[in-house]
Amino acid sequence: MPTAPPSPDPTMEAIGRAVVEGRTGDALSARHQLLDLWAAIGVTGDPLHRCSLAHYLADLYEDPAQALAWDVRALDAADAVTDRRVQEHHAGLHVAGFYPSLHLNLADNYRRLGSFDAATEHINAAREYAPSLPDDAYGAFLRTVLDEVAEAISRRDVTKRSSAPGPTA
Repeated sequence: MPTAPPSPDPTMEAIGRAVVEGRTGDALSARHQLLDLWAAIGVTGDPLHRCSLAHYLADLYEDPAQALAWDVRALDAADAVTDRRVQEHHAGLHVAGFYPSLHLNLADNYRRLGSFDAATEHINAAREYAPSLPDDAYGAFLRTVLDEVAEAISRRDVTKRSSAPGPTA
């Protein structure tokens, strides 16, 4: 029996619009939009909305401490999301597929802050979840970045990666 396409989700659509705006150069406006949405969603709102919003909002901060705060929120929200909820949004998604990127972002923020033990913990967690990545360009990209961040951790390098998302310095 075919499944019905997911219903439109105005919050996910608003998050998507803000992300596009942030990626096309207006990080400040995108941040304001996402912060307004966060206030509307609330800390106990839909975990998919909280996870998605926090994950993308973190990328809009140059300061790794500010990004870290949002990446922690994203990981916490992911722990509350169910596969059923994720698949209501997109039939092919699984929560396990979120964790490589979430842990990778945490590892990179901790690395940039010089907290190499915490960075190592999260890069190892990202690698544990890496088999959940799709076998496509996105999965290949994340696997490459996992290697980049792991190498930077081993060198005790705190500089921003050239491939990092977000505003440029």
